[in-house]
Amino acid sequence: MQLKDKVAVITGAGSGIGAAIARAFSKEGAQVIGWDINLSAAQETCASCAFPSNTTSVQVDVTNPSRVEEATLQVLSQFHRFDILVNVAGGSGRRWGDGPVDACTLEGWHKTLDLNLNSLFYCCKFAVQAMLPQQSGAIVVISSVLGLVGGDEDFATHAYATSKGAAISLTRSIAAYYAPQGIRANVICPGLIATPMSRRAQYSPSIRSRLADLQPLTADFGQPEDVAGAAVYLASDAARFVTGAVLTVDGGWTVR
Repeated sequence: MQLKDKVAVITGAGSGIGAAIARAFSKEGAQVIGWDINLSAAQETCASCAFPSNTTSVQVDVTNPSRVEEATLQVLSQFHRFDILVNVAGGSGRRWGDGPVDACTLEGWHKTLDLNLNSLFYCCKFAVQAMLPQQSGAIVVISSVLGLVGGDEDFATHAYATSKGAAISLTRSIAAYYAPQGIRANVICPGLIATPMSRRAQYSPSIRSRLADLQPLTADFGQPEDVAGAAVYLASDAARFVTGAVLTVDGGWTVR
């Protein structure tokens, strides 16, 4: 019960990594508030948690700053604390034309940064405002290996990579500035994880054939629970002396 009685907001809780983190946090005793633009998906996640009575599902479009602020105030009104924020919500911009910089569409660039970076700023801004009076808090940001290393022809989505690299910089800036106020902020950079977002890669024979080189530890996709375990650690008091860290959960992708 590493997170017993902690009030934890998890964005993107309706599927994939966000859902796995919500379940892991519930098992560790947290009061879980699952934000997702898809309310029914968030409700399904909360119903599957170890302690569903200690979960709350809220429909939040994290690209809407007014809605993020409203949902944050709702947390404070209901629970009187805001202990943990886990930023998972985001996704690929391929549908809008994200790609190599010469081919990336303007819509792809703006939509991807709005989805992955502006939304992160909104969530962190209002969470930190809530944490400052209590002089404590933990923020965990889910970035990507592509925020650390360049992607080749199979992973050449430059707006996505930019958003994930900027997420690391923002998180470390928060960690540096708010450490005296007892607020910690850390990053997890997953590799290829078996989630709905990675379906393109999961069904690509060429990418699957490269897994032994890309992620040599298992030569396979990681599981959402692999990321959830790292999130539990970084959010818990076991990491009370850890801030500004960038933890790769990537099967060896970035170690080479």
